Amino acid sequence: MSTSTVTTSATEVVLPAKVEVDGLQVRVRELPAPAAGQVVLRMDATGVSFAEQQMRRGKYYDQPAFPFVPGYDVVGTVTAVGPRVDAKLVGRRFAAVTKIGGWASSLVLDAADLVPVPDGVDPAEAETLVVNGITAWQMLHRTAGVARGGTIVVLGANGGVGSTLVQLARHAGITVIGTAAARHHDSVRELGAIPVDYRDPDLYRQIREIAPQGVDAVFDHVGGAGLHESWGLLRRGGTLVSYGTAATKDEDGNSRLPVLKSFGRLLMWHLLPNGKSAKFYNFWAGKRSLAIFRARLAEDLTQVLRLLDEGVLTAQIAAKFPLAEAGAALALAESRTVLGKVVIVG
Repeated sequence: MSTSTVTTSATEVVLPAKVEVDGLQVRVRELPAPAAGQVVLRMDATGVSFAEQQMRRGKYYDQPAFPFVPGYDVVGTVTAVGPRVDAKLVGRRFAAVTKIGGWASSLVLDAADLVPVPDGVDPAEAETLVVNGITAWQMLHRTAGVARGGTIVVLGANGGVGSTLVQLARHAGITVIGTAAARHHDSVRELGAIPVDYRDPDLYRQIREIAPQGVDAVFDHVGGAGLHESWGLLRRGGTLVSYGTAATKDEDGNSRLPVLKSFGRLLMWHLLPNGKSAKFYNFWAGKRSLAIFRARLAEDLTQVLRLLDEGVLTAQIAAKFPLAEAGAALALAESRTVLGKVVIVG
């Protein structure tokens, strides 16, 4: 066991308030020495997810008060350990879900939140599959439980979660219908999905023509009025999995209201005696039982990173930016023009 007494200087990107993408601030501070059970992790890669895009607008469901350092997940190398942490962790690469704090050159984390990254995996590639991979894996296998031979619809099949969902589903022997802008159809097709244009006014009719008996699951990050259309695509026994409210991301008002509205609607549908189910996926559900939550997260992320290491999953990196250009990274992610995830590298 080893205790670190070396101080670490960290560069951090700060969200100071509701700002435009060029309003992010950069600060440098000395990190506290890691306490018992903690490590210092040097950031090798972090990323831009939909959560940070909402946080910039003050719209993420339970974000902290401004100012704070965003960054939902991180892949990095341990540089120091606190008391009661094995010194052999130093020099090894791990992934962690942080919710906030990842947009920093170094950060202090609980060792219990670290998940090993296979030696042969590039950190930027691993980063694309941390929160996205866990989310996709859990929604497909834990929430919806779609069996081999089933058919699903993935809204936003070109996005970070969507492209991962497509690949995991195809690996599990599931047919995928994926919505995306026409310019991404070739890429969505290469991932193994049947692409349909989300802008087409006949979108849902096209999906019904492809799957006239209905589908086994719809994965919907959009929410809003379209949630009813997603519900209507299900066959008896099918599951609607809602995991976001992108339709309302630009609206002012209470950040919790769209989520609560969706949750209420889903609960009402779920209780209908028609053999279909509707569920809201919350990444942080079950965290009150912290040990169980961490074990489940580590199990699922380990599976996803193994599939990446084996070449079953292909990391969808939209672009890479240095930490100092986090604003440009955020702007590109918000443009909705890219396939995959925008990554910030250390």
